[in-house]
Amino acid sequence: MSSSPVIQLLILAAIAIFLLLRLRDVLGTREGFEKPVVTRKGDERDARRDRFEVIDGGPDPDITDHVDDDSRAAAALTGMKQAEPSFSVGEFLGGARGAYEMILMAFEKGDLASIRPFLSDDVYETFAAVVEAREQKGLTIDSQFVGLRELKLVGANFDTTTREGEVTVRYVGELTSVVRDKAGDIVEGNPNEVKRQKDVWTFARVMGSDNPNWQLVATGE
Repeated sequence: MSSSPVIQLLILAAIAIFLLLRLRDVLGTREGFEKPVVTRKGDERDARRDRFEVIDGGPDPDITDHVDDDSRAAAALTGMKQAEPSFSVGEFLGGARGAYEMILMAFEKGDLASIRPFLSDDVYETFAAVVEAREQKGLTIDSQFVGLRELKLVGANFDTTTREGEVTVRYVGELTSVVRDKAGDIVEGNPNEVKRQKDVWTFARVMGSDNPNWQLVATGE
């Protein structure tokens, strides 16, 4: 009986390690003071995006549970599944949920190194410029993630030429956030006030590639 707490701790540790590895497998990955917005370049990609037929056997609930069956997003997700049969929309969204908090809090803390593999070059450079500007002003951000009120897949595209898939997700999160100056005094925000934040993030990845990481390629509201 005395070993029961030890066994429970070992089980919990194993579960925690499994969830962490799962997050990296699915996504491979904000907003705050001077929030950056990053848009995608190269609208010519639209001309190369083809529509796909529904997978044989009827509508795929892994797709239709999240978008309309006859939508452009459904066609793109179908194309992604055809290019990479192991791809799961539900699993992707599960990873996107964890990635939101991870990327958001890393940006707030200025710890971009920990999330670099999950950011495109454009997003990383934009985030880095904001973090550098804060540091030059002697400002720091103290944030706590409270929770996620909403997560919804709002768009998807698949480029048949490059095999790059894009999935756009809308988030509504809740957090506390204050900005402090060099002396530690609050110059913005209230540590006791939970604010609601809306973000629209686009993740991209080459389907069927050996690299399992999805990257954040665009941000907005």
